[in-house]
Amino acid sequence: MPQAALLSVDAIEVVYGGSVLAVADISLVVRPNEIIALLGANGAGKSTTLKAISGLVHADRAGISRGSVRFHDKDITSIAPNILAGRGIVHVLEGRHVFPHLTVDENLRVGGFLRRPGWRAAEADLEQVYGWFPRLKTKRRVQAGLTSGGEQQMLAIARALLTRPELVLLDEPSMGLAPMIVDEIFEIVGELNRSRRISFLIAEQTMNVALRHADRAYIIDSGKVSLSGTPAELRSRGNLHEFYLGAAVSA
Repeated sequence: MPQAALLSVDAIEVVYGGSVLAVADISLVVRPNEIIALLGANGAGKSTTLKAISGLVHADRAGISRGSVRFHDKDITSIAPNILAGRGIVHVLEGRHVFPHLTVDENLRVGGFLRRPGWRAAEADLEQVYGWFPRLKTKRRVQAGLTSGGEQQMLAIARALLTRPELVLLDEPSMGLAPMIVDEIFEIVGELNRSRRISFLIAEQTMNVALRHADRAYIIDSGKVSLSGTPAELRSRGNLHEFYLGAAVSA
């Protein structure tokens, strides 16, 4: 029998400002210990979908006008982002949001505040994260704004992991980064998925790198799911690149 869903998104519609339709009909499922790619061109609705799941869509004066989002089979459609983070869903926004004037170490400690760990537990968590991201350990005393784009992306992911999530929503992790750094980030994501059983829902424009690491993928166009399947199933379509590029043109 199919494994029970960790996250299920059922036919959501998202409207900005009460009148602008950003997402028309998105349904998807993330099962425990899966990496799911959410693929599509710029403007297809990927970021809005992630924000609708995490509750951050309300910060953009938008809301889910139809459909539902469930986590562990409980409706979370209208729950605030900070509450969801405490329940195991954390959102790493597009654009490598870090506190530039704080050091790498200070940025990471912010991620642990939600759980309020004791000193020993906090130090143990930091060392574990530095084990996953050795680049960050060498820069732990450096202001985050002075690190590279790839290091800032790693820092944003590492900080999110200090909340001990079950599900990470990761928005455009490859944006503006060299292919070698993108591969390194996706290798770390894959290792976290294997060793820590963390699930990931990753919004990406770069199809090839996402499909190398995903268990399944959804391709969206104009706020709707237009195709889904395993990487092998999607690659078996002779017209996948044409289909994807067609979606990009129509978006």
